[in-house]
Amino acid sequence: MKIRNFLLIAGLFPVVAGCSSLGLDSDPSYSDKQKEQMYKYGSVASDEGGINLFGGDDKKEAETGGIGVNGFLWRATLDTISFMPIASADPFGGVILTDWYSQPDSPAERTKLNIFIRGRDLRADGIKVSIFRQTKDASGNWVDATVAAATSGSLENAILTKARQIRMAQKQAAAQ
Repeated sequence: MKIRNFLLIAGLFPVVAGCSSLGLDSDPSYSDKQKEQMYKYGSVASDEGGINLFGGDDKKEAETGGIGVNGFLWRATLDTISFMPIASADPFGGVILTDWYSQPDSPAERTKLNIFIRGRDLRADGIKVSIFRQTKDASGNWVDATVAAATSGSLENAILTKARQIRMAQKQAAAQ
């Protein structure tokens, strides 16, 4: 059975490879503009970009930079927490998880962030920050500590402010 599958695949390989020599690029029925559009969008279905499976538009794509969440919030978040080690970052799901971070002047305390970017729009409720804090007890074990309720809101506001600054800078650069 394995040998038959191998022979089938090996037999199809020259056929598939030979398709590139059919000369479709030199087909006179396509104008240069049509060929350019096919290569640009990877589709012959339409001059305006082919079939869009995910329902996005070019304006949203430009604003988000091709990721699944708002690009301004994404960049602002990474800029704001750049001093912390990133454990995981998913630009399509909008999740950034940091590793534990201790400031050099207080090694007995550490902080971790879970940041969720909730959508493609730059809105005040578009980001959620969860902060975790631990301190060392007398025996050297890490123990969970409380975090002031306003701390996550302050970090969210700092990220939103930075996102607005990035958006304004990009609009000014585009206007020039």
